[in-house]
Amino acid sequence: MSNENKTIHDFDFNLICEYFSNVERQGPGSPEATIKALSFIDNLSDDSRIADLGCGTGGQTMVLAQHAPGKVTAIDLFPLFIDLFNRNAAKLNLQDRVQGITGSMDALPFGEEELDLIWSEGAIYNIGFEQGVNEWRKYLKKGGYLAVTEACWFTDSRPEEIETFWVEAYPEINTIPKKLVQLQHAGYRTVATFILPDYCWTENFFRPQIPIQDEFLLKHAGNTMAEDLVVNLRHEAMLYKKYSAFYGYVFFIGRKL
Repeated sequence: MSNENKTIHDFDFNLICEYFSNVERQGPGSPEATIKALSFIDNLSDDSRIADLGCGTGGQTMVLAQHAPGKVTAIDLFPLFIDLFNRNAAKLNLQDRVQGITGSMDALPFGEEELDLIWSEGAIYNIGFEQGVNEWRKYLKKGGYLAVTEACWFTDSRPEEIETFWVEAYPEINTIPKKLVQLQHAGYRTVATFILPDYCWTENFFRPQIPIQDEFLLKHAGNTMAEDLVVNLRHEAMLYKKYSAFYGYVFFIGRKL
């Protein structure tokens, strides 16, 4: 595999964490997309319990908390992200309702049927969509909601270059209808799906990385792993510009049956 086609999991976690701690978002998205997904979710109250899994530094979590009642527990694997997350919550005066904790999305610290809403933007791929929607279901109350974004193909066929890149990076990538079947089989009623607009990638994810890349390379001069990480991320941005008609993130909102 070339340096350009390494997946994010091929890099040192500390380097990944340092790099992405310098940007507001650790994945494609937007406040507008978060609010739109939230608009399909009913019956939240001040007593509602919400979990944001793979929260990063909390770009989407803060929007969620500002537009929905209830208490939010956010989980991420990286302690540095959680430190930044909790500082961001305090800056917005959300610390009484929003708490970030370090943990893994495949070993959640919740009881069965404890949650009213599970949220995850750009992160379910870490354990895989099918595993995530199945394993997380037990933590939701009956009638509780799941809202996640997932990488999907928009067409049944696509150019070999982008097919190879994504199959190596995330073998579970599939078409929207296939994901809807997985959601249904896991025990949810599909409430809504929508594709994230291009600017969620170009303006909100790739563009903010540009000014930090040179600083990152300067700080880690001679570090091949750091250099490869930047090469990989620049390559990903190029591929999106070239092939965005064929793939992207899709919001899936489901309700537990």
